[in-house]
Amino acid sequence: MSTNQGQQLETYSSQHPQEVLLVKLKIDDELDEVMIFKGFSSSLMRSTAFDPDVPVISDRAEILTIDRLTAPYQPNQPNYLQQAITWEEFENYL
Repeated sequence: MSTNQGQQLETYSSQHPQEVLLVKLKIDDELDEVMIFKGFSSSLMRSTAFDPDVPVISDRAEILTIDRLTAPYQPNQPNYLQQAITWEEFENYL
């Protein structure tokens, strides 16, 4: 079984605990934003399953952009390392 994009982002974030990833994506023509920190994902616009084995970023998701921020995340004063990275660009970090 191959690793989906969400799992790859979670692996990256667990290896870089000083970063928070903010992922903008589209699933079935609906927009969503997912925050990933220390290997765990949480949707900011939908409910997130309690079971960590249920992927937040499904295989049907189209990743639009990824923002890299410093941890801890402060919504009132986010500290961006990079913004609007495409999936193709982010693959270089993996």
